Formats: sequence, structure tokens, C-alpha cells
Amino acid sequence: MDILIRTIAIIIEVAILAGIVYVVLSGVRLIAFNLGIRTKYSKALVMVFLTVGFIVVVFFIAHLTAFYPAI
Repeated sequence: MDILIRTIAIIIEVAILAGIVYVVLSGVRLIAFNLGIRTKYSKALVMVFLTVGFIVVVFFIAHLTAFYPAI
């Protein structure tokens, strides 16, 4: 039962952290467009942020599964 609770807690934390990463990267995208990045580079910028977001979420998953305390 402890393994199930730990797994659910990790999934919830990863979902919350993924939401935070999404909001932060969306804010950076908006700032970049306000600073003068043309909309011509919109697709490239979205791909870069998707890649960065994916790497950060994978890091969160690896970190939480390795170091999450036992309940």
C-alpha cells in the first residue's frame, strides 16, 4: 500500500511541477515577443520551449523517483 501512495504522490507532484514549468515558459515566450522577436520565429520558439519543458519534467520525474521519501 505504501508503494501505491508514494506513486500517487509522485504523479501529483510531477503534474503540479509540469504546470508550473508550462506557465513559466509561456511567460518567457510572451516576454520574448514583447521584446521584439518576430512571429516568424514562433514555431521555432515553441519547439525550443517544448524541448526545455520536456527535459525539465524528465528531470523532475527522475529526481522524485530516486529521492522521494518513503511514507
